[in-house]
Amino acid sequence: PPRSTPLYSSAASDVYKRQNVRHAPLAVVLEDPSPTAADIVTGLQLSPYLAPVLLGSMPEAERLMRERRVDGIVRVPNDFSRRLAEGDARLQLIVHGTEAARARIIQSYATGAILQWAQRQTDRAGNADSAGGPVRVDQRLWFNAANTSTWYLVPGLIVLVMTLIGAFLTALVMAREWERGTLEALFVTPVRPTEILIAKIVPYFMVGMIGLALCLLAARFLFEVPVQGSLPLLLLSSVLYMLVSLGIGLVISSVTKNQFIASQIALISTFLPSLMLSGFLYDLRNVPVAINVIGHILPATYYMELLRTLFLAGNVWPLIVRDCAILAGYAVLLLGLARFVTRKRLD
Repeated sequence: PPRSTPLYSSAASDVYKRQNVRHAPLAVVLEDPSPTAADIVTGLQLSPYLAPVLLGSMPEAERLMRERRVDGIVRVPNDFSRRLAEGDARLQLIVHGTEAARARIIQSYATGAILQWAQRQTDRAGNADSAGGPVRVDQRLWFNAANTSTWYLVPGLIVLVMTLIGAFLTALVMAREWERGTLEALFVTPVRPTEILIAKIVPYFMVGMIGLALCLLAARFLFEVPVQGSLPLLLLSSVLYMLVSLGIGLVISSVTKNQFIASQIALISTFLPSLMLSGFLYDLRNVPVAINVIGHILPATYYMELLRTLFLAGNVWPLIVRDCAILAGYAVLLLGLARFVTRKRLD
């Protein structure tokens, strides 16, 4: 249920200055056409931490937030000016809560900017004795009702587990088979390279699916993370990412043919980037441009986005279709490259 936010304080201002979120996109829905209501947008624009976008309706704002194009919504009801004159004005602040820490920061930024605007309005009216202005902000958190970082971190941990099984384990074990001559023994048989690769990746694919099932059971029953979206879509996106990870592992093992080198390359090129640059620990919208570009090259970034959306937001089709298409493209490219570098010959 919505709750009233205490008035802005200097302590909150000190907290704002220490945070790292800047220019957070915020939709502003003006249902009240009065100049006083429109002046709220100016108040939000004065904050260096917010980037308000003026919209005409709540459905449009909700669509943008589901697609993660805005981080929150400020709704100015149609009776705002009248209730402001009566001393009982309220605004609604809705924040995308999948990232609990970021959501709390944006709530603080937006609430502080609104209540500073209310204080200025009070000062202009000559009512200096008022305790911060007659405006209350009713806050709501979407997609994370528990307001906990656990709901945000668990999907990211699933990505790391799938990366370890698909890329790291495959590269390690396949390189060991190159070292022991197992694959060379197969090359003297009539079996084609494509059939050899399929036979080798099927066991690791099944291990990955078993790992996914265990992760989903732990997420649902141990950490109590809800699954708002479609379970078949979640499984489809996981299958695509597992194929991508297997392709990476096969390429690394086929190129290096050495277990130690393959393990180091797999660790540096898959697990560590998935941990640091995929959006698991750091919001890619608040990093340098070069890091942002590198992060969006990684397949794990799109799988991370898919899991968090399907777990917490539901079936947001524009985002799901885009990310699944990207993962499918990566899967075709990497598996094709693995087939190209795995030639049926002895060096």
